[in-house]
Amino acid sequence: MSAPAPSTGEQLPVRTAAVWAALDPVVASGEALRVLDVGGGSGGFAVPLARLGHQVTVVDPSADALATLQRRAQTAGVGERVRGLQGDGDLLHELPLDDGHGAGGGYDLALCHSVLEVVDDPSATLREVTRALRPGGQVSIATANRAGAVLARALGGHPREALALLEDRDPAPSRTRPARRRFGPGDLLALVTGAGLEPGEWRGVAVVADLLDAASGAGPEAVRRLELALAVTSPYRDVATGLHVLATRP
Repeated sequence: MSAPAPSTGEQLPVRTAAVWAALDPVVASGEALRVLDVGGGSGGFAVPLARLGHQVTVVDPSADALATLQRRAQTAGVGERVRGLQGDGDLLHELPLDDGHGAGGGYDLALCHSVLEVVDDPSATLREVTRALRPGGQVSIATANRAGAVLARALGGHPREALALLEDRDPAPSRTRPARRRFGPGDLLALVTGAGLEPGEWRGVAVVADLLDAASGAGPEAVRRLELALAVTSPYRDVATGLHVLATRP
């Protein structure tokens, strides 16, 4: 069984249990790490990591999200360990990533969660993230899963959209905003290796958590245990809402 989420003093979302389980051996060792959170927004991961004693730099294009991040960090008592930088993941080389705790390219851990779906060039963004790591550093990558999106659209009564996603087409071509990408495990692993990273085992994220609601009566801890078991077990992980892999820079 995968490790539980790290003890951060707050209840972490059940749907991200598999991600925290993968991160736990890295972030709960007691060693303070330099963490780069690309697209980290208002601090859903950054603040819990700072509570564990890590120094976290969040890069996000939204000034509003970064303002919320700072308020959240101050409220949690970790404002001095969280820094926000406004910018884009594919232009990390233009940002002052050196936070005074080491070289700008020397981060121990990077997070790239729900980012590759929306950037102009996922390959370029992941290469930028890789360059920000020290040799031996790791990057946590989470993306939307195409199979999970197909199943969700089908169960939601939208078979045409489900078929479009299955065929890797835009399910809503008349929209004004660009379509959000979905990935299969092979797509994600190809991006990871193409960026010069060595991937670990991929996991499913939110295999059942997004299918349950408060009315189901399911206890959060029971759902968490089930999520951890299904996250590394096919065929269940194959239809999860998201995909996750922890990769290492050689």
